Amino acid sequence: MSLRSNSERYGSVVVAIHWLTALAIFAMLGTGLAAANMADPASELVLLRVHAIMGVAVGVLTLFRIVWWLMVDTPPRDAAPSRLQGLAARAVHFGLYGVILVMVASGIATMLLTGAGAQLAGEAPLPLPDFTLAPPFTAHGMLARVLIVLLIGHIGAALWHQFVRRDRLLARMGVGS
Repeated sequence: MSLRSNSERYGSVVVAIHWLTALAIFAMLGTGLAAANMADPASELVLLRVHAIMGVAVGVLTLFRIVWWLMVDTPPRDAAPSRLQGLAARAVHFGLYGVILVMVASGIATMLLTGAGAQLAGEAPLPLPDFTLAPPFTAHGMLARVLIVLLIGHIGAALWHQFVRRDRLLARMGVGS
């Protein structure tokens, strides 16, 4: 597999970024949702550390992917069977990029405004601050739900292509031949 994409398949760089980002997003969502429901502050702190690391990783990978598309690579031809579905696919992809970047920014802003960054680094004692007092935290929580909806749409469309249309779309992202 080439580093760069061709008209039929994504290149190995984009495939690696996609799957690393997917894993990090699921880890980020899982730890974030678990931390929000955690009663034990020490356990919550452990989850928030993983959540923050995954969030930064997702942000860096997303920025790298955007730069890669703009400066180095060109995506394969559109796989959508209609113009409307092509527009929907682009809207979901741009939505994912936008939501991810705003979530990273709101997460960082929440840590800075609440002083929790020192606790995540192990430089300050518990208890954790009340994150709900930081306005970016509200946006962060709402965008987490938007991200989940976008992910359901993205995954659902990929599965529809693979199993209903049987156009082997997943092979373009390195799954199968």
